[in-house]
Amino acid sequence: MAGAKKPVSVLVVIHDPELNILMLERAAHAGFWQSVTGSLEDDESLGDAARREVAEETGIVCAPDALRDWRLSNRFEIYALWRDRYPPGVTHNVEHVFSLCVPPGTAVTPAPGEHRAFRWLPWRAAAAACFSWTNRDAILMLAAPLENRA
Repeated sequence: MAGAKKPVSVLVVIHDPELNILMLERAAHAGFWQSVTGSLEDDESLGDAARREVAEETGIVCAPDALRDWRLSNRFEIYALWRDRYPPGVTHNVEHVFSLCVPPGTAVTPAPGEHRAFRWLPWRAAAAACFSWTNRDAILMLAAPLENRA
């Protein structure tokens, strides 16, 4: 239903142990690359929303304890082209960050209505490809321990 989306969402950065990041290209917006994102539904918890979005957008089914809840949220202005999905007057969203480490070569089945393509990118390339600053920053934070060892 148009205009009913909650302004509370999850961002899930999916990566392998070598920090290759799964990037998804939005179906309706060529060149808009991102990690898994999505709004909470009904009385869904953040963790349940993150698991649901991962399964819906990638076909990856994960156990609750496989997700890492960063206990980090970002508040940002909703792009004008997507504001009609929210109730009138809603201009900002609060996004909660999660990550999911998967084995190299994990099969991905992108949701055809949402994503036109996917690719695994090394973390620096993935961060550079993001259209969202919150997604870019999450990837950079995920890789920060590597940078500190260098």
